[in-house]
Amino acid sequence: MFDPVIAPSGTLLGLLQRGRGDGTLHALTAPRAEALAALNHCVLRDPRHDWQVENRSLYYARLYLDLNGGLDAIEAHLFDPDDLADTDESRTGLALAVLGHLASYGRRDALALLRRYAAHGANWAWALDELALRDDDAGLRALAAPVLARFPADAEGEAELAAAVRDAFEPRPWRLWADDPRVSVGARVRAAREAGCFDRWQRQLRPAGPRPGWSVRAVFEWAQQGVERGVALHVPAARCLTAVAGPEDRPEIVQAARDGGEGARCTALRFLADGEDPEALDLIEAAVVAGPAPVVEAAVDAFERMRGAAAVARARGWARRPDPLGAAAGRVLACRGGAQDSGLVLGALREAVRAEGPDAPTLWTLVDGAGRLGIACAAPVLRHVYRETASSHLRGRAARALAATDPSFPSGFAVECLWDCEETTRELAARHAETGDTRVVERLRRLASDPAEEAEVQTAVRSRIGPDAM
Repeated sequence: MFDPVIAPSGTLLGLLQRGRGDGTLHALTAPRAEALAALNHCVLRDPRHDWQVENRSLYYARLYLDLNGGLDAIEAHLFDPDDLADTDESRTGLALAVLGHLASYGRRDALALLRRYAAHGANWAWALDELALRDDDAGLRALAAPVLARFPADAEGEAELAAAVRDAFEPRPWRLWADDPRVSVGARVRAAREAGCFDRWQRQLRPAGPRPGWSVRAVFEWAQQGVERGVALHVPAARCLTAVAGPEDRPEIVQAARDGGEGARCTALRFLADGEDPEALDLIEAAVVAGPAPVVEAAVDAFERMRGAAAVARARGWARRPDPLGAAAGRVLACRGGAQDSGLVLGALREAVRAEGPDAPTLWTLVDGAGRLGIACAAPVLRHVYRETASSHLRGRAARALAATDPSFPSGFAVECLWDCEETTRELAARHAETGDTRVVERLRRLASDPAEEAEVQTAVRSRIGPDAM
């Protein structure tokens, strides 16, 4: 997928790209043409850094409804000639998900567009999944012929059809089509379902990887084979060691962690750290100081998994190191440190923002730690992360930390969060936003009555306003 270009956070486009509640609020007061142009830009050029976990579709669909926006731009995007050349589902996935939500709100034009794309578009499977949740049986049955026509009636086509049926996210259309009396539809889909089940059964009979009775050396060799193929296997290999290694094997494992090959060393470090071995911390430090990059990464990951008091104590000594182990120590203290570690966690948080910016991966843990430890003087940094990050998940974590550290949160960011793209952030806002603001009461009532809203959000809303207020 392309790397999205995110506009500044102070612009309407930047707010909408981030999925912030202020994006909706600003769009509703901006000139309608400007707001729709920014909205279309977001839907047609997915702004999410991780499109598989970040939410935007319901957020954008609601704004289309509020602006009474047409779907011409989405239609042109879906049926652009690029649809045949660029079949990556990330090109059209967000637009299709938005159409799905609009269809659930009763937009017949969105439903018709989904049906047409399922019949003719490259990312038809996504469109079909959206329709499976919203369309009626007649609409889905009408799609059987055009969808099946995508698969030639030869051995290769039938294999592709079996894979499509097996991997379908929503099985409802295929179940309907399996009952179709036409041989070209019902019989073909039933045969594809049987072939997919048989294929899954065969794969279960041919498991790859270690077998019972393997030795420690065999596990290390398997991990090294993964390195040679460019596949990191040290994590499953460490789990295998748990099954095959005994106390008599410890010297061999410690030696591998000290100077073994890349696969063996990464595996041994992970295994020793998971077992809280007394030598694990020294071996991890040695690996970070002198090991190659993959070993350093594995050593840092192994250290962050350690739960014992010894790891926390060592983290206090490592937290000021200017290397990956120092950064990991800050995260360990954020997760498992005490009140006495607040200064170190705050220092790590500030340094991460200064050195890597508001989207640094390490911020996820550090932001959580600032909230967990209730570090009040972290609020200015947390507010900066909230405003600037392009990740809606990290923004939600920052909001949660602000709720624990910033007394102004209920009357400030919590109000905006009621319109946020992430349901967990809306739930947080529903529990904290001050109801003295008339916008808050109106928004809570709308969330409570919206059939597309998540149950957790509606539960939080009802805990604030009660059934009589709705």
